[in-house]
Amino acid sequence: MTAIRILAPQWGNNELAPEVFIARVQEAGFDGIEMSLPDDAAEADRWLRQIAEAQLDLVVSQWQTVFHAGFAEHRAALERLLTQACAARPLLVNSHTGKDFYTPAQNEELLELAEAIAREHGVAIVHEIHRSRFSGHPMLLLPYLERLPALELTADLSHWCTACESLLEDQPATLDAVLPRVRHIHARIGHAQGPQVPDFRAPEYAAELAAHLAWWDRIVTLRHAAGAPVLTITPEFGPAPYTFRQPYTQELVTDPWDLNVAMAALLRSRYC
Repeated sequence: MTAIRILAPQWGNNELAPEVFIARVQEAGFDGIEMSLPDDAAEADRWLRQIAEAQLDLVVSQWQTVFHAGFAEHRAALERLLTQACAARPLLVNSHTGKDFYTPAQNEELLELAEAIAREHGVAIVHEIHRSRFSGHPMLLLPYLERLPALELTADLSHWCTACESLLEDQPATLDAVLPRVRHIHARIGHAQGPQVPDFRAPEYAAELAAHLAWWDRIVTLRHAAGAPVLTITPEFGPAPYTFRQPYTQELVTDPWDLNVAMAALLRSRYC
């Protein structure tokens, strides 16, 4: 039976010291943390030590290559960041890899680099479905799946809702090809005009919630059938501008941490 581990995102809580955030995570009942590692080695060690002492799971997220547009500098940054992430010995590394404007050969070079680093360290590296990356639209991703049989993914399908202006109801073959490759889920609810609904609990977003739950149900079933020991899921409602602000006052319309805690409760009741 596949164990479902539900992780708290550090994204949106970056200003909190390790001990403060870890206490918040434990109080909310999460099984672990998903975070990017600080560049400062001493600060990274401080986080890793305290996470281990708290007996929390860890997924390391590599997203910083977004700042490196040129291919050569992107490749160098990816190699450095993925090596650093794997050295932390997390359950897996979630990577924002490549660009939608790189050539297929360039993106494949980056994916093959990641696979080599994963083999060297014995840590899985999975690649996030995300706008502006190599996977930003189904028609961008599908050719890579055909050519790279070892390619594994993080399902953040909220991005495809936006990219395709739909709930993917007209793309069953795409989902059939993609969902078996998923090893990690970002549990955020998107809609046809954006990657995050204001509050997934509101009745006006029932269709969006149902679509995402149906995708996640299929992934959980697939991982059970494959005999996977663990499936990690991170509720990932993000800070502004993912969370809307009121005009003029700039007050947040919802609290993303509250949404993540509520999503964790829904996931736990459904899968655990």
